[in-house]
Amino acid sequence: MDNTKNKICALIPFYNEEKFIAETFSQVSSRVDLIIAVNDGSTDASESLIKDIPNVVIYRHKKNGGKGAAIKTGFSKALANDCDLLFTIDADLQHDPALIPNFLEKIETENLDLVIGNRLSDLSGMPLTRRASNFITSRLLSLKTGAKILDSQSGYRLFKCEHLDKLLPEFTGFEAESEIIVKAARNNLKIGFVEIPTIYNDNESKMKSLAAIIGFIKVLFI
Repeated sequence: MDNTKNKICALIPFYNEEKFIAETFSQVSSRVDLIIAVNDGSTDASESLIKDIPNVVIYRHKKNGGKGAAIKTGFSKALANDCDLLFTIDADLQHDPALIPNFLEKIETENLDLVIGNRLSDLSGMPLTRRASNFITSRLLSLKTGAKILDSQSGYRLFKCEHLDKLLPEFTGFEAESEIIVKAARNNLKIGFVEIPTIYNDNESKMKSLAAIIGFIKVLFI
């Protein structure tokens, strides 16, 4: 893909991710033209660890609003920065930046609008509870949208920015990622998947099970 014709950006929301944030941003920075960092009310040293990394612009929420709120800010800033393609990548190094070219090849060769990383081809590294929840949510979203959704909970995604204004989430928590899939299907966007590994490290998950379940149920009724 010719970078002179396509401005490739990455949205990385973060909330208290000082353990892995510097390495994540450093690896992504060399592979994209611009990183849109959304500090979602962090109270640790996360932001100070990325301020000198090239190609990074930082936007701040005064209070923690949730992942959906951070994504909404990031989508708006991507549009304001004239991005052509936008990755969403987590700041905890559970998304391997080395796979960025795989997403770019997939979206170009298959003329897709959205590419989602699929971890479910190899479940060996995924906890049993996460396997079950991902299987159930993916099946339910497939039924709701009429599209085959392989991994509904993967936040490693690549969007064509021309569609972002149709995908701005209203939900503020992790359920926003399912909401975006629903909106993409409603707008007849072409969705594809690329294989990625399941990576877990010693970071504590910020996803609270009960809140995530309630949020997902709400998405099913939009």
